[in-house]
Amino acid sequence: MAGCCGGTQSDAGEEALLRILSARGARIADGGQGLLDKGFDMYIADPFDAEHNPQGILNFGTSENKLCFDLIKERLAKPDMNYLEPHLLQYSDTQGIKSFREEIARFLTEYAKAPAALDPEHIIVMNGCCAVFATLSTVLCDPGDGYLIPAPYYGGINSKTWLYGGMQPVHVPLFSEVPNEENQPFQLTIEKLETAYQRAKEQGIRVRALILINPHNPLGDIYPAQLLKECLEFAHRYKLHVIMDEIYMLSVYGDTTFTSILSLQSLPDPDRTHFMWGFSKDFGMCGIRVGVLYTRNCMIRKAINQLAGFHGCPGPVQHVLRQFLSDREWLNNVFFPTNKRRLKEAQNILVDGLSEIDIPVFKSSGGLYVWADFRKFLKSQTFEAEIDLWWKILDEKILISPGKAFYCYEPGWFRLVFSDSVDKIYLCIQRLQQMLHAEMSKSISNSSSPKENKHTDLDDVSTNYVSVDDVSEGYAHLKKIAVF
Repeated sequence: MAGCCGGTQSDAGEEALLRILSARGARIADGGQGLLDKGFDMYIADPFDAEHNPQGILNFGTSENKLCFDLIKERLAKPDMNYLEPHLLQYSDTQGIKSFREEIARFLTEYAKAPAALDPEHIIVMNGCCAVFATLSTVLCDPGDGYLIPAPYYGGINSKTWLYGGMQPVHVPLFSEVPNEENQPFQLTIEKLETAYQRAKEQGIRVRALILINPHNPLGDIYPAQLLKECLEFAHRYKLHVIMDEIYMLSVYGDTTFTSILSLQSLPDPDRTHFMWGFSKDFGMCGIRVGVLYTRNCMIRKAINQLAGFHGCPGPVQHVLRQFLSDREWLNNVFFPTNKRRLKEAQNILVDGLSEIDIPVFKSSGGLYVWADFRKFLKSQTFEAEIDLWWKILDEKILISPGKAFYCYEPGWFRLVFSDSVDKIYLCIQRLQQMLHAEMSKSISNSSSPKENKHTDLDDVSTNYVSVDDVSEGYAHLKKIAVF
């Protein structure tokens, strides 16, 4: 087998290497790469560049907002950002610099529409939401405990809750097929939560938490306020912690009203309700690595602060982000309106382009991506066929994310990120069209009678998919709009 340093090792050599590690270290080392990691590594080795590598891989798989770098760069050039005092280079409170936490509290109170001012002492700042997930799972659960999570979901949560805390996911499967007109595709219900909880209990899994992502990743859906309240009541009934991931809280571009957990007048169990947010998505700063945890539970904060020393943020970075948050005039009149408009325009272009090549898209209102239905292009309705299609798309130098990486229970769904330049979106559609056309032609020539596929008939749920009529302009016209 391939060695970790690039060579090869015999089985005996592998055993010797593993003896160097603890049992926990060996288990972690044996975790392997996920699909998204493999795809991203291939992109890093061969990234598209219009001038230097025009045949490189287009990255529509990594959820990064690349639409507002011009605004961020301009704001970073302002004099108030050029500030350095000794205290920013010294050890600070492990929770985060007090003035930064105070600004975060004011910011979240306003933009999450909290009914009362948030307490900065309830805030812990860490180097990314990955650290928030890792530390929360460690202090809330014992190894082997489970957490409920609606599937599909962002698969990276698995490693972030397992590497430190040893938690295991308990899936709440969601499907595109609907039993009647009152239901929506991939709709979460309390009945589904109940079924998953009882199934885990029968299997001897102690469920300790419910994790919800809102706006949802990868669906781009937004939980209605009433459903949020019902989920909180459900968790309270079973004494479950609720970890609310609102990393895309301000990346909402549709007409649907977003309800933050912080905006609710009262919580059934405030000591078990925990909110997380960060700068990666809403501010397009994935590389800054700053995440925020808000929890009222003093014991949880005390425990997490013991781990926060491993996950601190540099003082100068905290200062810069504090300046971003405090500039309400710039946020309200420049950054957020422009970001919302550009997100919607980019989403329209990608959705309409996919419609042109006969790929339906699940309706979304938030996030940086769309959930697209490639089922008709699968050779069989299996995850093997889905991964085979994913590799073929990657061979055509397009990185998108297969549904299997999000633990979707139906093969053939893919997530495509749209928060990139217009030119790259057009090129992505062009490459996809050429590749899928070639595949369909090959399939037709190899089969005299097409196999029936019940999944390709979407008429019963057509109102929940985006069609050409749902976008403001036709694809041909969108090609003429000015580059951002």
